[in-house]
Amino acid sequence: MLRRLMISAALIGTLLTTAVANAEQFVRVGDYEIHYNAINSSFLTPEVAQANNIHRSANRGLVNVSVRERQEDGGTRAVNASVQGHVSGLTGTQESLSFRTVHDGDATYHLAPFNMREDEATRFELSVRYDRNAEPEQVNFIQRFYIDR
Repeated sequence: MLRRLMISAALIGTLLTTAVANAEQFVRVGDYEIHYNAINSSFLTPEVAQANNIHRSANRGLVNVSVRERQEDGGTRAVNASVQGHVSGLTGTQESLSFRTVHDGDATYHLAPFNMREDEATRFELSVRYDRNAEPEQVNFIQRFYIDR
């Protein structure tokens, strides 16, 4: 159990560090914040990848989405969301993203692997439903990846 907690903490640390490195990418919608980032899966340690069933590879990426609701006291709380989307490159090839949810303490992450192409602008088009009574929020971003060989 302790090993699982340590591995989860390492995953969270990796994802949060990457989020900071990517200039805190998020969209604010009312009282909600939709945080997103994408990394090369090889950035994860083998232990973290194995514990979370993530395939590490130089040409595989991982997109991470988390939703936080701002509270009256100024803090935020994790919100379980439904995330769908796809990723495409300059060639027009589109790949559907299959998100799975990871709960870790007070944090909730929605993770999806994708194929990366060397030095190509990659477009992410996501649909995030954080409130079942509201329309999903569209989150789009473009990121370029370099494959570490």
